[in-house]
Amino acid sequence: MKRSGKWQHFFYTVSHPADGYYWIRHQEKGSLGIAFLMVILYGIAFSMNRISASFIVNDIEPRTVNLPAELAGVIALYFILCVGNWSVTCLMEGEGRFRDILTATGYALFPMLVTTVAATAVSHLVAENEEAFYTILMGLGTAYTAVMLLIGIMQIHNYTFGKTLVTLFLTVVAMLIIIFLMLLVFNFITQVYSFFRGIYMELVFRV
Repeated sequence: MKRSGKWQHFFYTVSHPADGYYWIRHQEKGSLGIAFLMVILYGIAFSMNRISASFIVNDIEPRTVNLPAELAGVIALYFILCVGNWSVTCLMEGEGRFRDILTATGYALFPMLVTTVAATAVSHLVAENEEAFYTILMGLGTAYTAVMLLIGIMQIHNYTFGKTLVTLFLTVVAMLIIIFLMLLVFNFITQVYSFFRGIYMELVFRV
């Protein structure tokens, strides 16, 4: 499919999630490139919201926001979510491939991307007692992203609604396990590094 066709199907999926995700799985109409772009853009929008949103809705000190680190965190969580879902659905007879999960999850971030950018702009237009407009806008984006993710997982794996809910719950559990294991590995590597660094420094000072 041509690039323009991939974008057309992307916007079709946003407006018609059930049909759009079905064709991603069965006719290869999805685009990993677009999915990854949505993740990166959302990561940037998330940090820019924390930096630029009005003080009326944002009490974060902008200088404490590290955009590259937060972008890396969003990307890491995206892959952990996809790996967690893939590991669970492999055991629950899911029909979706790993690339389908990556695509479905990336596409689902689009509503949050749009509403985060819009809410950041709106935050500078609302008065001190009108924060509800900002909150509602952010809530709508989050809700639509959750709906898209739910429908996406259901369609690409050919699950029932109930089985999809169970799968998403187990995906969260798998994500926590993955994060725990990653922290254990990181801690182990840090300790090994500190051990050999200590030996090296001891040898240097003795010599």
